[in-house]
Amino acid sequence: MDVLHQRCAALDIGKKDLKACVRAPNPSGRRSRRQEIRTFATTTNALLELRDWLVAEKVTLVVMEATGDYWRGAFYLLEDCLNVILVNAAHAKGLPGRKTDVADAAWLCQLGECGLLQASFVPPEPIRHLRDLTRYRTTLATELSREAQRLEKELEDAGIKLSSVATDILGVSGRAMLEALIAGERDSRVLAQMAKARMRPKIPELVEALEGNFGAHHAFLCRLHLDRIDQLRATINQLSVRIEEEMLPFARQLELLETIPGVGRVTAEVIIAETGGDMARFRTAGHLASWAGVCPGHHESAGKRKSGRRRHGNRWLNAALGTAAMAASRTREHTYLGARYMRLMPRLGKKKALVALEHSLLTAVWHILTTNTPFHDLGGDYYTRHDPERTLRRLTRQANALGLTVRFEPIGA
Repeated sequence: MDVLHQRCAALDIGKKDLKACVRAPNPSGRRSRRQEIRTFATTTNALLELRDWLVAEKVTLVVMEATGDYWRGAFYLLEDCLNVILVNAAHAKGLPGRKTDVADAAWLCQLGECGLLQASFVPPEPIRHLRDLTRYRTTLATELSREAQRLEKELEDAGIKLSSVATDILGVSGRAMLEALIAGERDSRVLAQMAKARMRPKIPELVEALEGNFGAHHAFLCRLHLDRIDQLRATINQLSVRIEEEMLPFARQLELLETIPGVGRVTAEVIIAETGGDMARFRTAGHLASWAGVCPGHHESAGKRKSGRRRHGNRWLNAALGTAAMAASRTREHTYLGARYMRLMPRLGKKKALVALEHSLLTAVWHILTTNTPFHDLGGDYYTRHDPERTLRRLTRQANALGLTVRFEPIGA
């Protein structure tokens, strides 16, 4: 195998220490290469010693695996003065039965010097900060949903069926009723009269739903749940304000992304944070979709395709795209994306149709950010206009399945 990087280093990183392997030409002129492996702690001072050693060895490439979050400290310290790449650990597995940290570092170094590893995308520092903010907000939003579910479970335990009548038990009406319950009010008629606006016509149902055995124990736990929900909402609001400040350089990109059906402000912010907002690093829309993991996989052997299962991609971006795809699918025939979902869903099923919609969304994102133009909706009747004969054949098959024959005639002017 040809050596592309004459002086290459690889790091096998753990929590407390790391193994650093350097491979370089042999000073004696032999064809075999010189290899040296050292152990360093993962503290900042030790990493500075590692950096000095690599610089002294005139290393031109440093390779490290993405091991949890332990790679971050070494990567950020070395990236300023060395060419460092981060690789997927699944792409650099050694031979079975020879698994040690020293062997892993040596094997990783050999793969790196021959150019057999593909670098993962590590965004610049401003984008990394933005990712920390958006990911934490997503985590807190998920925890907020769980806390609301715990509250609903507590109400069910007390026989309070508020969620069966109210769409949102944490809305204005639901919150007022919960606060009154916790304060000691047990008369279901008094509680039902706290309904506001569109909840007023449901007062008779609320009277029945609010009858239960809500006691001091339930009041104590519900108070804790509500306080926790308020804390989470306050933290999410603080994060949103900070994210808005960090997003100022990407104001134009956000404005363009929000023109896509189903993509709101929060989803657009996640897309910017996860992709960096710069499509230059993705040669085509297909490369972006492959990186995100929203396209079919390839598993072919002996001329037979065994599986097209999608691979794991960026889970934060996938979650945001999933939310956008669900919203776009509800537009039905009003938008191109809605019409595409309705076209694919009978053949692929709901889950696969949503993944296909995620692919379409990400394709639109790539073109929008590459050309700096807003989303152009092809319309909900795109497929009918684009291929009317196929539409007629579909209608004919459906009629024949019902035992009917049809004849199409143009409508007179």
